[in-house]
Amino acid sequence: MSRRTSLKLTDERERLLEQASEIVAADEYDDPPMSVVIDAALTHLVESKENIDDARGDVDPETIQMVANTSVIGLRYRTSVESKFR
Repeated sequence: MSRRTSLKLTDERERLLEQASEIVAADEYDDPPMSVVIDAALTHLVESKENIDDARGDVDPETIQMVANTSVIGLRYRTSVESKFR
């Protein structure tokens, strides 16, 4: 991962951050800082991959693919978990 000093917020990123903020917020009046929202999103991504890997021995691959396949984590029947961003 390359380290950059700034984070460019495109309209799409701004929209995603707002949606994630609503998920992380304690209630409708809470406005969590961006760092909390980003930490929660990164933690969720890492834990999702761990959960998928843990479930591979207990759940059939088609079910895992059906439940866990997203635009970020692409699953191919027991072969690998891949990022679609790169």
